Amino acid sequence: MSTQRNPTQQRLINAALELFAKQGVTETTTKQIAELADVNEVTLFRHFGNKHGLLLAAIEEAGVFSRLSEILVQEVHKSQSLPQSLQDYAQTCLDLLSQMPEAIRSVVGEASKYPPENRQALGLGFSRANQDVAEYFQGIIQQEGWEVHFPPEKLASLLNSLLLGYAIFDLTTEFHQLWQNRADFLDSLVTLFLRGAVSGGSSLPQKTSINTKISDLPAKIVHEILQAAKKKGLQEYALVYLLFAAGITPAEVITLERSHYISDKEQQIIQITQGLSRQVPINQWILGKRYGTYQKNPLTQWLRGRKDTNTSLFTSFVEPQQPLTESEILSLWEELTHNLTAPSGKPLLIEQAQQTWCVDMLMRGVSLDNMQILTGWQASQLIPYAQRAREKTALEQATQLDRKI
Repeated sequence: MSTQRNPTQQRLINAALELFAKQGVTETTTKQIAELADVNEVTLFRHFGNKHGLLLAAIEEAGVFSRLSEILVQEVHKSQSLPQSLQDYAQTCLDLLSQMPEAIRSVVGEASKYPPENRQALGLGFSRANQDVAEYFQGIIQQEGWEVHFPPEKLASLLNSLLLGYAIFDLTTEFHQLWQNRADFLDSLVTLFLRGAVSGGSSLPQKTSINTKISDLPAKIVHEILQAAKKKGLQEYALVYLLFAAGITPAEVITLERSHYISDKEQQIIQITQGLSRQVPINQWILGKRYGTYQKNPLTQWLRGRKDTNTSLFTSFVEPQQPLTESEILSLWEELTHNLTAPSGKPLLIEQAQQTWCVDMLMRGVSLDNMQILTGWQASQLIPYAQRAREKTALEQATQLDRKI
């Protein structure tokens, strides 16, 4: 929270913020600030020492440093994953810095002119924000089981230095062309931390390299799995339907609540909260076969048939009052697929459900940009899926041509 100030100090800060925003720090004089605040110039010097001291007070008032700790406390209470918290923190930090572009330009261009005590105050502001981030890192790392390659203090220093560096480039240059836009920078920043500064963790999405072999499943096998699940029961059928219709992972499934399912006669959507928060449509059609409508399908039938008060979208097979576990999902998959094999002759893996969905979505015309939004993946992770979709499309077109001869 910002420092409690008396009315005179507050008027001076408000006047400084207004003038800094209009004409920049360099062009603003202490006399102009004092006149706008309706005090004499000596009063300004008595409270803040000089213009640079007032600038630092204005930065604090705008919340560039003081609100960072509040943001992190909010993230901790949300119990979000490290990837999502990093994204939200970085976005909010840049938003705060962008509120005072002239202050940032002054810090960059005029810091050498600041008296030692003002430079020290500026450094303390950065240090305070850095310590808050370090403490947050420490908590979330322990909570999610991440393995760190640097101490939390250094991770925080790296993060804040990169954010400040981007803000400086963004606010002091016209066309730096280092990133396409801010979203591109934030994606790169989060990926850098998740792939370089830490490893493991329960919320780290599985990395797909450009050379990864995609093993999507044929339609016949997918429909056999769904039919086997239907024979098991309403919940089993709804669960497997969701794996193939929305392309989500078991780790995401177990975090779903009833409230995360949204449907009407025009659409059905699932809100993913594990990892990077996003919304994903649940398809009626799976590899050429329709599984009901938006208002009547395996998932709606399961929800309408429930009598329990559990808020989880799926409940434990063993203890219905408890949420479904990831191990139970894997056991169900093994039971449903133990008599089936992939075209390669290998056993079926549950990861192939998501791969199948992803390839099918690309073949149906969803762009790579939109797939990034739906999956939360980087563009590089989608390259092998796009290649596989092109291979299947080419094969289908060649087969159709042969049928016409």
